[in-house]
Amino acid sequence: MVNLPSMLSLRNCGLRYADSGGNGVPLVFSHGAGADHVMFDAQREYLHARGYRTVTWDMRGHGLSRPAGVRFTAEQAIADLCALIEHLALDRPVLVGQSLGGNLSQAVVQRHPDLARALIVIDATPNTAPLSRKERLLVKAVALILLTIPAKELPRLMAEASAITQDAQADARRAFGQLSKKEFVQVWRATVEFLSPDPGYRTPVPLCLIRGEQDRTGNIASAMPRWAETEDIDEVVIPDAGHIANQDNRQAVNEAIDAFLRTIPASKEAQR
Repeated sequence: MVNLPSMLSLRNCGLRYADSGGNGVPLVFSHGAGADHVMFDAQREYLHARGYRTVTWDMRGHGLSRPAGVRFTAEQAIADLCALIEHLALDRPVLVGQSLGGNLSQAVVQRHPDLARALIVIDATPNTAPLSRKERLLVKAVALILLTIPAKELPRLMAEASAITQDAQADARRAFGQLSKKEFVQVWRATVEFLSPDPGYRTPVPLCLIRGEQDRTGNIASAMPRWAETEDIDEVVIPDAGHIANQDNRQAVNEAIDAFLRTIPASKEAQR
């Protein structure tokens, strides 16, 4: 675990982060809803050892970035991530996001296409894909379902739904237990704010899609393959992994990210 020694103060919240430094291509890891920076420990260590500059952080209201200071919203999360990139003067980082972090990273790339050199999404739906009537109803129903779950049971149930290995479930319970039920529901509602159908949109930077083979959360198992087809790329399906694929099967995800990064030019000029 990294203790996130650095802090960026924004709107009554101290955003905690860790920056490995160095001259390598920078990677910014954004965690899922209710999780924190710990979920990327394996990726941070693996990729830093291969010469990359790694940045992990806790979104406001999560992990060590507490209290949230202001209400957690999609717009605030976008502003926070952009401010962190600017604060660290990162040169077109690769944005890596899991679940909520994947939706956030997509939104930043869509809004600021020149800010990042590539996008890696782990177990998240595409923000711009059209939603079927059933999917729209499901999105609306989840927040109501969460409200019916007893607060003391929520961390365990969410962990069991998110991960299949004991270690990943244990860490998910730890992370989810840091948020109150009210806070978690608010974060979930903010996640929905990222969804904005735009069927003609295509990701303007190199894209890598990674999905746990046993991810049964929401519509990810069907949405990510459709997304990959739309973008004319192959998704990477991770065996022996659920929604938190990067913790369930760390090595497979590490290798998938490393292989993708090797295809990314180090400079913008090289992409032309």
